[in-house]
Amino acid sequence: MPVDEILYPVNLRVRGHRCLVVGGGQVALNKVDGLLEAGAVVDVIAPEVVPELDDRPGVTVHRRSYRPGDVEGYRLAVAATGRAEVNAQVYRDGEAAGVWVNSADDPAHCSFTLPSRLRRGPLLVTCSTGGHSPALSRWLRLRLQDEIGPEYETLLCLLSEARERIQATGMHTEGLAWQDVMDSGMLELIRSGETGQAQAKIDHLVENTLM
Repeated sequence: MPVDEILYPVNLRVRGHRCLVVGGGQVALNKVDGLLEAGAVVDVIAPEVVPELDDRPGVTVHRRSYRPGDVEGYRLAVAATGRAEVNAQVYRDGEAAGVWVNSADDPAHCSFTLPSRLRRGPLLVTCSTGGHSPALSRWLRLRLQDEIGPEYETLLCLLSEARERIQATGMHTEGLAWQDVMDSGMLELIRSGETGQAQAKIDHLVENTLM
């Protein structure tokens, strides 16, 4: 993958969709857990798997080697076998079948790459190097997780509820003074347990909007 290639960032909806992971080691387990977190129904193909994969609800393990064409019919696939020739085969099959494929640590055989991610409830922060240095992505995510604490999830919930209240009246929420409210010390209030005062700031915005 060329260093100057620009990737198009997306967040995929995979809840209830069948996704394939080829490989049964620790890397494959991490990919499976990410898909399960997003609600996917996961098939795993590998001759041998780590014991944890057998215990994951929503996962069907097929103890065999990958066969050409196995990717057909899936929403997306992840190749994490540790064998370059197998990962490349999964990628070629995915290209032929119109299935998006990620090959672990092999950006040349990826139709999509996976960022390092930090979740705070519905809030998702990602770090990506386009597959060129997963280690840097993880390093950045670890730095951010100390900065972006659970108070951000609380803030998101307050803002979301206020947005829904305004939209319920038929009014648009774009162009309102959200930035001013967020810059008014709300995070510090939430961190110190003064969530009620943070709520009052948002209520003031809502009241002014609906006047």
